[in-house]
Amino acid sequence: MNPYKLYLVTDDQQDLSTLTRVVQEAVTGGVTMVQVREKHGDVRAFIERAQAVKEILSGTGVPLIINDRVDVALAVDADGVHLGQSDMPATLARQLIGEEKILGLSIETEQQLEQAGSLPIDYIGLSAIFATPTKTNTKKHWGLDGLERALTKTSLPIVAIGGINEANIPQLSATGVHGLALVSAICHADDPKAATQYLLSLMA
Repeated sequence: MNPYKLYLVTDDQQDLSTLTRVVQEAVTGGVTMVQVREKHGDVRAFIERAQAVKEILSGTGVPLIINDRVDVALAVDADGVHLGQSDMPATLARQLIGEEKILGLSIETEQQLEQAGSLPIDYIGLSAIFATPTKTNTKKHWGLDGLERALTKTSLPIVAIGGINEANIPQLSATGVHGLALVSAICHADDPKAATQYLLSLMA
């Protein structure tokens, strides 16, 4: 079972009840990993949201990943952490979370991709594949060609993120990428369960 296949990243603009409903339905629909993202800096709210998602995921086998914050991941005993390039260094994060937890790192440039092989991480979040409204400060867009190149340059699993939707999922899947990360296509769907099932059906 590939835990990275359909990787849900939560929308930090949604309130707690919407967030929990979306995650519950998405898990029923078949998402394989959930990352809780919170960009507002309110640690207490972040912990509350992470705890709520953890309860939904309990017993499902779907790992809970915390975006950026090692302290929050430790506080709720999450399954792992996903770091950005400006967050805590991966080597330090690994010391804090231990060997058993999952550690992901966002990779935005070719140089970072080369350095990733020497870091104690479990997977790469390749960002951004396409332009996306949820992230306006991206350094580059890898596109399909860049994704294919990246897959040849690292032995680490790659999760593609950024501008991924039903129109480009078949082409992305065909590259052999390990996972696709989605925010809007699931979080903003009228029926997150049906949306998740449909997205998985496109990932032949």
